[in-house]
Amino acid sequence: QVQLVESGGGLVQPGGSLRLSCAASGFTFSIYHMAWYRQAPGKQRELVATITRGGTISYADSVKGRFTISRDNAKNTAALQMNSLKPEDTAVYYCNAVSSTSTTVNYWGQGTQVTVSS
Repeated sequence: QVQLVESGGGLVQPGGSLRLSCAASGFTFSIYHMAWYRQAPGKQRELVATITRGGTISYADSVKGRFTISRDNAKNTAALQMNSLKPEDTAVYYCNAVSSTSTTVNYWGQGTQVTVSS
């Protein structure tokens, strides 16, 4: 059974930090590209950061220099370190896995809420 389980969300003050984790199971994690998306209320889901199976990383302009994506193939996990958080980072954050051999094969987690507020 394929599962992506996010954790680490919560309420944080502006300028604070959070670390999101995504635990994967049920598929060959190492051959999947991993990504984090987010969706704020009333807005479309947007891509935040990606890390390919080979370790190539990219970020949305809005989070460059503040967020860091990583993966640990030995533990089947991906993470998103978020620093200098802003109120506009408030959203539900989703973990996504896309097969490197077939882009039609992709999986989503259930999401974790991140709220940045004083």
